[in-house]
Amino acid sequence: MDRAEPRLALVERVPDQNVEDADARRCHTGVVNRADIIASLQGQPLDVLVIGGGIVGSSVARDAAMRGLRVGLIEQRDFAFGTSSRSSRLLHGGIRYLAQGRIGLVHEASVEKTILHHIAPHLAAPLPFVFPTYRRNPKWKLWQLMIGVKLYDLLCGGRNLGASSWMDVDETIAVVPGLSADGLKGAVRYFDGFTNDARLVLDTLRSAARHGAKVLNYAEFVSAKHDALWLCEVESDTPFAIQAKAVVNATGPWADGLPHSAVKLRLTKGIHLVIERSRLPVADTVVMTEGSRILFAIPWGERTVLGTTDTDYDGSLTEVFADAADVAYVLRIANEHFPSAKLNNDDVISTWAGLRPLIADKKGRPSDISRSHEIKSPETNWWDVAGGKLTTCRLMAEQTIDRVIASLELPSQLCSTTEERLLDDANFSAITPPAFSREAVQHFCEQEWARHLDDVMIRRTSWHYYHRDAAGLAKQCAMWMAAALGWSDSRMNEELGNYLRLPRVVAKSASFEA
Repeated sequence: MDRAEPRLALVERVPDQNVEDADARRCHTGVVNRADIIASLQGQPLDVLVIGGGIVGSSVARDAAMRGLRVGLIEQRDFAFGTSSRSSRLLHGGIRYLAQGRIGLVHEASVEKTILHHIAPHLAAPLPFVFPTYRRNPKWKLWQLMIGVKLYDLLCGGRNLGASSWMDVDETIAVVPGLSADGLKGAVRYFDGFTNDARLVLDTLRSAARHGAKVLNYAEFVSAKHDALWLCEVESDTPFAIQAKAVVNATGPWADGLPHSAVKLRLTKGIHLVIERSRLPVADTVVMTEGSRILFAIPWGERTVLGTTDTDYDGSLTEVFADAADVAYVLRIANEHFPSAKLNNDDVISTWAGLRPLIADKKGRPSDISRSHEIKSPETNWWDVAGGKLTTCRLMAEQTIDRVIASLELPSQLCSTTEERLLDDANFSAITPPAFSREAVQHFCEQEWARHLDDVMIRRTSWHYYHRDAAGLAKQCAMWMAAALGWSDSRMNEELGNYLRLPRVVAKSASFEA
């Protein structure tokens, strides 16, 4: 993929008295001592090896560990590298799925979003949605939505994150200033949840590790063979092997490419734009429609997130970026709904793009494909977990471990993931990015498995997406990480160079200027 090379200014690190203590500090942080984790994974056979460090894999590892199983998890790149850091960040039943008649899926997800709000209140905030309807779009009728949002509340078991209502034209304009009034018929208001997807993965992994799971990023599954146990070959700092009674394939978009997998996927791409909140100052999330398609304008601290698209995808699984056509499409829909905003490319601070690993169905448009999940065992004690939604991650994990325990004929252990909170101490973990500080960076290196600059800038903090001066922050962050991890100057500059080459807005341009 073509990328413009940014001008890279080498960073000269000021000598830091803390550097010489880095190794000593790491020796006392068992969570991130890779040598100890690898030794443990190679030791006594695991009950379950989870392949994939996204939201499903991390949830499976947590559930298994909380039931007393010996569990390990490996991820070929960083935790939450793929889909699980590139979603719309919504915890929702899916008002669109209700319109498609998928009542069971909506009920399932609606209940799960309330559970996530209970176990991770710092990462599952109630979020009001305003869904305006227009004469020009007969796909969405106000009277149908008025009935639908009340049903939506009921499908949460009467415990939705807020009560739904409806508004006439004047009330809608008062709640959403700047919204187009041309043909407006009114709106409904309902509640779903807002999260930080990558943080949800990391905090789930921290919970899993606290219960004894051994989790390792930058460890690639290569192959496996089965006799009495599964013997799995892994490439990491050095090659090693893991024995496990059962293997769970929870690799999202990569699931159909693993040896022994029987998964068949249809991948679709969704992109999001980040702009200044002042350019589109929505207090509630606003639903924007084009035919039956739904996009959102989502308030995120001092920013507004616009998205998403839903298009078939057959490109690289590791280099997934927005392109100019994606950005133009989202801006056009936003400007149709907020004509006075006059948004343009210069307003876009950053973008992200991710893949939806949908169960293969060649029929219909991407947005029509079911978001239901599947759990299947094509070989003895090999389990493929595929499809699903961010919102239903905990349920997918519970159902998977129920089947693993039954297959292995292990003593039955009840799932307890609906009650225990992910973290008692949620420092540096929230829906909006933490303050930029050395203390935060040191925490991510010592307690959250960060190994590379983009691990911190993108997945642990979202500083990459949130701040216009992400390049400047990255230089300072690299120096702090060098001190925490004992990097040489050449390693530090290599990390900075790799980060600055990442596309900032669209795939064929890098707007970082160092």
